[in-house]
Amino acid sequence: MELAKSFEPADIERRWYPEWESRNYFAAGLDTSKPADESFCILLPPPNVTGTLHMGHGFNQTIMDALTRYYRMKGHNTLWQPGTDHAGIATQIVVERQLDAQGISRHDLGREKFLEKVWEWKEYSGGTITRQMRRMGTSPDWKRERFTMDAGLNKIVTESFVRLYKEGLIYRGKRLVNWDPKLHTAVSDLEVVQEEEDGFMWHIRYPLADGSTTLTVATTRPETMLGDTAVMVHPEDERYKHLIGKMVKLPLTDREIPVIADAYVDMEFGTGVVKVTPAHDFNDYAVGQRHNLPIISILTLDAKINEHAPEKYRGLDRFDARKAVVADLEALGILEKTDKHKLKVPRGDRTGVVIEPMLTDQWFVAMSKPGEDGKSITEKALDVVQSGEIKFYPENWVNTYNQWLNNIQDWCISRQLWWGHQIPAWYGVNGEVFVAHNEEEARSQADAAGYAGQLTRDADVLDTWYSSALWPFSTLDWTPEYPAKSNPALDLYLPSSVLVTGFDIIFFWVARMVMMTKHITGKIPFKHVYVHGLIRDGEGQKMSKSKGNVLDPIDLIDGIDIEALVQKRTTGLMNPKQAAQIEKKTRKEFPEGIPSFGTDALRFTFASLASPGRDIKFDLNRCEGYRNFCNKLWNATRFVLMNVEGHDLALEHAQAADGSCPATPGAAPLKFSFADRWIVSRLQKLEAEVAQHFTEYRFDLLSQALYHFIWDEFCDWYLEVAKVEMAGANEAAARGARRTLVRTLEALLRLAHPVIPFITEELWQTVAPIAGRKTGDSIMLAPYPAADLKKVDEDSEAKMERLKTYVSACRNLRGEMKVSDSMRTPMIVAGDTGELKEFAPILQALAKLSEISFVDEIPADALAPVAVVGETRLMLVVEIDVAAEKERLAKEIEKLEKQVAMAKGKLDNESFVARAPAAVVAQEKERMEAALATLGKLKPQLAKLG
Repeated sequence: MELAKSFEPADIERRWYPEWESRNYFAAGLDTSKPADESFCILLPPPNVTGTLHMGHGFNQTIMDALTRYYRMKGHNTLWQPGTDHAGIATQIVVERQLDAQGISRHDLGREKFLEKVWEWKEYSGGTITRQMRRMGTSPDWKRERFTMDAGLNKIVTESFVRLYKEGLIYRGKRLVNWDPKLHTAVSDLEVVQEEEDGFMWHIRYPLADGSTTLTVATTRPETMLGDTAVMVHPEDERYKHLIGKMVKLPLTDREIPVIADAYVDMEFGTGVVKVTPAHDFNDYAVGQRHNLPIISILTLDAKINEHAPEKYRGLDRFDARKAVVADLEALGILEKTDKHKLKVPRGDRTGVVIEPMLTDQWFVAMSKPGEDGKSITEKALDVVQSGEIKFYPENWVNTYNQWLNNIQDWCISRQLWWGHQIPAWYGVNGEVFVAHNEEEARSQADAAGYAGQLTRDADVLDTWYSSALWPFSTLDWTPEYPAKSNPALDLYLPSSVLVTGFDIIFFWVARMVMMTKHITGKIPFKHVYVHGLIRDGEGQKMSKSKGNVLDPIDLIDGIDIEALVQKRTTGLMNPKQAAQIEKKTRKEFPEGIPSFGTDALRFTFASLASPGRDIKFDLNRCEGYRNFCNKLWNATRFVLMNVEGHDLALEHAQAADGSCPATPGAAPLKFSFADRWIVSRLQKLEAEVAQHFTEYRFDLLSQALYHFIWDEFCDWYLEVAKVEMAGANEAAARGARRTLVRTLEALLRLAHPVIPFITEELWQTVAPIAGRKTGDSIMLAPYPAADLKKVDEDSEAKMERLKTYVSACRNLRGEMKVSDSMRTPMIVAGDTGELKEFAPILQALAKLSEISFVDEIPADALAPVAVVGETRLMLVVEIDVAAEKERLAKEIEKLEKQVAMAKGKLDNESFVARAPAAVVAQEKERMEAALATLGKLKPQLAKLG
């Protein structure tokens, strides 16, 4: 296979991915004869079926794919389980909007016909994100792809619901939930966005019933006072102790409500008096439960005032009612004052409307109720982390997990939607409830209970997070008979090895998977949880369409011109002014659009950013740097191939302990130089380091190690040294260099493959046969390199470092003397020259020297600068224009002295040192020390010139 002259990622990606998939390379390993610790499984957090790939997906999936490819190459049974989520609210909204455009509502169609429309939409758009995943080079077992509404998964959802209901862990009740008045459904906390907005704080005087005084309360939602059932003070507040138990007249109503005491009140905030509206505030609801207060809901499900409020407000929208209430309070003279106030407003992330706490009938999972074994599902989830059965990486996320579980409320799992898993409950005409796997079973239960009337199925569906919580075992085709009746996938891959996820869904998904999987199957869902940060733009801002800073990973792979990018970022924005601002920002940031970086460069960028922390700043310049890295690897491979093809590489030899190989019968002699032994030694350490980083999920350090070795050690140093060896007269040494070159390169391609799969596959196909490796048809099936510590050679490593020191010294001399890169100059060496004579051919090539002369002493009248390396002194033999050189040195010295003075001024300033960030202070110290060190060299040189 001939290697193209230049690296063209698009052609390679287009060719290799279909090849991998068609050859079934991604298939799950099901070899039950392998040890249990040789099974690796990872679950894809199921993206919305109608979604598209965003930067978070690209980042997350790069990490998952790197792990999968790594363990697959290690020979483990490997499964990356893919699938998508039905995304109840998001998908229903999309289809309803399509119907709205035609002047049709879902109610016009009816449930059955509407669901047909949703399934049509799913079939049309459902493959978008999986097609994009293929562009990212991901390697899940596509034949095992699951969808949360698949018949098999639906059956498991139903089974789990029925089982938990029979155990008393699922119940139906009237409780306060997040309510979206536009969607007319309960929503989870994750679907509520808390936005800071400008609002008001109204201070209202509530008169005591005996007319003795008034109590002033402050509220940001005055319309809810119509549902107040108490006012509350702190039990230790001396100002109000004497009023506890008395009654106040609730303004605008004919009701009286009590003054109660509760430690929830903050005595220092406001007046220390708080209104209590249990039906419209989560904290007030808890207070109401503690004090057995009446719960009066004054809002309809579409957020209008209902019949429980005074007649004059009934039918008003909540915000119109707010204006009316404030006006009436003002007219009564009991509105003490109105202050501007910044407040957090909960809005539905899909609709943008203000979410209301609403008292409705819903289905709940009892999170703290003991099960048959005496422990709640919450306690079980806490225990498996406490015991170390499940480990978090980084470990500090355990605190977040524990804090949420220790303060958990019962989980509302019902949604007033049509798209989703319909709740398996049937009702009789008098409210009888029969929970069953199907209607036939429900009818049987009704008959047994003596109920013969009509049954109506619950119209609600389950929260999307409920079916997602079953993902670790539902995707493996769990059955109620497990473990008595099992299958290889369940035996091998439950628990899975690691869950890769963002910190934002530890509560909603991670904890619930632990609870549900442990309770239902008796097993933990996964052994490790690797928690990563969230991708933000280069300035640390959250990526959002409204900010015009969204990057599409596919655009970074393929490139996009500026006009298309502008159109993409401004389409759908209703505000023309905002669209104009985003267009201006985009044109300034990307005047020529975004160039094509290719998948490998993008994946390497993602891996390099995967350091511990909450936020990950995405820098486009890194993509460019890693595209250059891919080019470097490509060109290095072409160099190696040009220098080894057609030559004897002595592949049949085995390296002897002293670094040389005696010739076997019929073979030419082979010798390895210290540089050959150095690169092999460094390779073993790299292989050990990479294995450690995979184990510890430090992909940032992994990519850094690969980059440094391939670019710096292999390309910049070893290739250059090998050139000299291969051009030398010693054919045994040339043969050793050629063999080391190709073997090292082949191992590096396998090492880097999990992160950059396309370029490594393309190069390996050419390099592997030459290197004598014939195992497998693809690099992804080749064994992953493992360190052989017997090949570590500290002496050769130390010797190579000494060579680097000499080369760097020569290059510094060239820089000081402004010698052109194209000019070869002679050099004289004095002092301890023993080892340097061995290095001479390499030093001459790498430092661009025309010749090296060894002398007893450097001439005393020599004007050129001298480099000192240990006991050795080096000087370039160049003609010096004394006057010009003195002028140059004087200017350089003056500039450096100014830098020293400026840095010293800052560092002597106590205020600067105290207030500036530690990194800035350290940087100033480094600048000053570097300038002083250079001055220490230049001043003697100037003095020597006279």
